[in-house]
Amino acid sequence: MKKNEPVTRVMSTELVTIHDHEPVSKLREIFESGDLHHVPVVSGEKLVGIISSNDLMRISFGEFGNQDGKELDAILDHTFDIPGVMNRNPVSLPVTGSIREAARLLVTHRFHALPIVDGDKLVGIVTSTDLLQFLSEL
Repeated sequence: MKKNEPVTRVMSTELVTIHDHEPVSKLREIFESGDLHHVPVVSGEKLVGIISSNDLMRISFGEFGNQDGKELDAILDHTFDIPGVMNRNPVSLPVTGSIREAARLLVTHRFHALPIVDGDKLVGIVTSTDLLQFLSEL
């Protein structure tokens, strides 16, 4: 059955990432500029964490009132850093994994994005939307 197919069939490889040394304001810019809800954190090519848009909302305290973007960025960059915001132990799936394994991990851990790795190198990401789209094509 199709659910045993390789995860590479549904994973996205055009990744938007943030490096662990970049400012938190860049993360805010990433979330505001696209339809992304999860951003893997890398050090070089190595996956070191993941941040969701909910994580950023949690620390932005409702955007600190009525500050404009520039003021908010200054506050975020002064108060937080990427390692302090990210999930430092992201659950991931090896590139050799199956679609079924990806679905089980997403359901078990109750999240919506799963980094795909080759060793410790980030090579893709699978989201719950990717899996729903795959199921709708069966």
